[in-house]
Amino acid sequence: MYHYTMLQIILTSLLLGVGLAMDACAVSMANGMKEPNMKIWKRIFIAFLFGLFQAVMPLIGYAIGSNTLTYISWIIPYIALALLSFIGIKMLVEGIKHHKNKEEIDSKKLTIFVLLIQAIATSIDALTVGFSVSNYTWPEALICFGIIFLMTFAICIPAVFIGKKFGVKFGPKAEIAGGIILIAIGLEIFISGVFF
Repeated sequence: MYHYTMLQIILTSLLLGVGLAMDACAVSMANGMKEPNMKIWKRIFIAFLFGLFQAVMPLIGYAIGSNTLTYISWIIPYIALALLSFIGIKMLVEGIKHHKNKEEIDSKKLTIFVLLIQAIATSIDALTVGFSVSNYTWPEALICFGIIFLMTFAICIPAVFIGKKFGVKFGPKAEIAGGIILIAIGLEIFISGVFF
């Protein structure tokens, strides 16, 4: 069995972390647009939640193994598309309604339930990462998934802040853009998962 050096594990984990964090980053930005008056604790919570799910999904994939995951992997893109499209369309409709009525965006719309759905939808495709590092020992795998968590957390905090700035500046238009971003991410996960 091949033994990986700690440097190889860290470098691989950093690259995986950045790659996996991109969807969560875009959704974090959309959340900032949706809720421009977001408190700092909620920004930290969103980054923590997305980081946690980006680390837990590969851990589940690692634990159940590639044989089991092969049987269920076909459904992953469909779930991600359905969840992100549902939230994105809802955000888009609300943004259009606020824009037409010249209303301020209601800052209490991003509930824990919505954030959980987003976290699951943006991380579900990370299940397959678990068996891509199946040669790692448990301690090596835990280091890898811990780095993925830290990378996602570190990327999502500024993403929410950037989205918040756009949300304050553009109001309902930013909410519409956030909805489009969520739908686009769902389509990207679906297309890359089904056709590539």
